[in-house]
Amino acid sequence: MTTKVAFITGGAQGIGAEIARHLSKSGYDIALADLPMQETKATAVIKEITAAGQTGIFVPLDVTKQQEVFHAVDIAAKQLHGFDLMINNAGVAKVDKIEDITPEDLEFSFKINVFGVLYGIQAAAKKFKELKVPGKIISASSIAGMRAFPIWATYSATKAAVINLTQAAAKELAPFNIKVNAYAPGVVGTTGMWDAIDAKMSEINGKPLGQNRKDFIGTIPLGRTVEPNDIANLVDFLASEQADFVTGQTYAVDGGGII
Repeated sequence: MTTKVAFITGGAQGIGAEIARHLSKSGYDIALADLPMQETKATAVIKEITAAGQTGIFVPLDVTKQQEVFHAVDIAAKQLHGFDLMINNAGVAKVDKIEDITPEDLEFSFKINVFGVLYGIQAAAKKFKELKVPGKIISASSIAGMRAFPIWATYSATKAAVINLTQAAAKELAPFNIKVNAYAPGVVGTTGMWDAIDAKMSEINGKPLGQNRKDFIGTIPLGRTVEPNDIANLVDFLASEQADFVTGQTYAVDGGGII
């Protein structure tokens, strides 16, 4: 197995950490990029990467700063002696009625979810071309980017933008054999997002806490919420040679919820 190098933003916890675990078992050395305050969590994930026989490093990063993203990729490529895969996983979800969205909320969400993904695509493309490798870029969208949800207006808009960035980048970078795809999770059951959604929906429609969650799960054909492992399995496939002819696509991981 030839060792490759993956760079994961928001890699210290949640979906990013699970993706790191999967990729390390598939033979990738991993650069976990996250805010400096997340280093302790990243260190725990790196121990798991090491246990899988691979090398892991932590790279402090604020994805909203373009030059910082480029610099972080340079550091990772130098320390891990290569660069093959960019995972633009970092993101935030703001839950609010559309009348309550503030300019500050809008700017904050777009800087992380859209600007951060674009900067990641730019930095990865530059490094792939520099190293002359057929790299892959995989970014985090959402089913909310495929079909907008109430109280998720800002989040839905940012994730729709990721889908379009993915398509545009795939077309532009295809001549360099760089593939660009995205994953679109449904609501992940193990994150705090559910609590915020449920509380806001309860405030809007008067249902008791927990009922909106039950109602939403009732709309999912496979009968449960998404787990980080579900998403990591897809990313593992898209990163593999089996997906070398796949580009410009965004795949829903939601148990059939948006069918």
